[in-house]
Amino acid sequence: MGLTITEKILASHAGKAAVEPGEFIIARPDMVMGNDLSTAGAIGVLKQMGATKVFDPEKVVIVFDHLVPAKDIQAADLLKGVRQWVREQGIALFYDEGRHGIAHIILPEQGLALPGDLIIGGDSHSCTYGAVGAFSTGVGHTDLAGVLALGEIWLKVPASIKFTYHGTLGPWIMGKDLILATIGKIGIDGALYQAMEFRGPALATLGMSERLTMCNMAIEAGGKSGIIVPDGMTLAYVKERARRPWTVYQSDPDARYVAEYDFEITGMRPQVAKPFSPDNVVSVDEVAGTPLDQVFIGSCTNAKLEDLRIAARILRGKKAHAGTRLIVIPASTWIWNQALKEGLLEIFAEAGAAVSTPTCGACFGGHMGILGAGEVCLSTSNRNFVGRMGHPTAQSYLANPAVAAASAIKGCIAAPEEVGA
Repeated sequence: MGLTITEKILASHAGKAAVEPGEFIIARPDMVMGNDLSTAGAIGVLKQMGATKVFDPEKVVIVFDHLVPAKDIQAADLLKGVRQWVREQGIALFYDEGRHGIAHIILPEQGLALPGDLIIGGDSHSCTYGAVGAFSTGVGHTDLAGVLALGEIWLKVPASIKFTYHGTLGPWIMGKDLILATIGKIGIDGALYQAMEFRGPALATLGMSERLTMCNMAIEAGGKSGIIVPDGMTLAYVKERARRPWTVYQSDPDARYVAEYDFEITGMRPQVAKPFSPDNVVSVDEVAGTPLDQVFIGSCTNAKLEDLRIAARILRGKKAHAGTRLIVIPASTWIWNQALKEGLLEIFAEAGAAVSTPTCGACFGGHMGILGAGEVCLSTSNRNFVGRMGHPTAQSYLANPAVAAASAIKGCIAAPEEVGA
């Protein structure tokens, strides 16, 4: 019996010829990522463990993304403490404010997430890196501290589910729509502790930005990871960025899957997740006309350069509705700078948007876009649970950047063609 790409990666990092789903292994990661919040939590655990040094400073990357710019004194003090620890540890891969971005964009962008890698991240959306053919997953503070100190982690090998996409992408259909449709079908626990392997002829036409989006939201279906077998597009993306060698793995033709799903995407309409769950998914047409107080284009899910280009194409020469706030937050400093060079930020500003430095703030309800009581937002982010973006009575809808841009213009949820796109 053959192995899936996930099983091959985990076997190689556990020093084994093969592994079985459900088997417990000790594996050594290629990269360990901590953000500002998770690193601060891990530092406390490291002190309790009596650990004074990370296992290998060259295999640790720290990214400030949740609390930057510091929203209050408490946040500023937390960031100060992490900065001091990073200096003491000699960690060179440190992305501080002004040279930073959202971690799940930084690692692929900077060539730190590569095919065949095992990556452990201190954030649930660390599954994003599966888009380059890596096994990546998120852990809590205790596990993050353990792997930082020891350079190894205890894992249960997940079973794999195969998701195959057929057909042709229609106008304004993006990776966000494919993953929302998938989550809508299987539910937020439909892939609990399982590896979601995305494949199929329709997927072959998706760019890396869209693939990152799909793997990013594997956790919204309960997945342990999301992964896409590398192809020519993957390798072209990686070759421009890679800082070290990598290994490409493929799933065997006779690999075992606990379930298989097929999706026909020809004729698909843009998808929208209604409050209060990412699996409460309908066509944009079913919620069109829903009034909006705010539209947020940002987060690790949909604030990449390609996302901003699509939103700018729709917003060019138009204004956001007078009753709707529009917030645009590029996902990294590199993306911000490139968007500036291309005139995208000017388009957003002229449309009446508030354009910010990279931060996760609005997405997790921390700062820079929090919703008040009863307010309604359309967001390009990944979660819309109760209280996710602010007040418990606020409502968040999830959609792709094209729908977000059109909705900002209309002041209500709208498909792009409603604004002449």
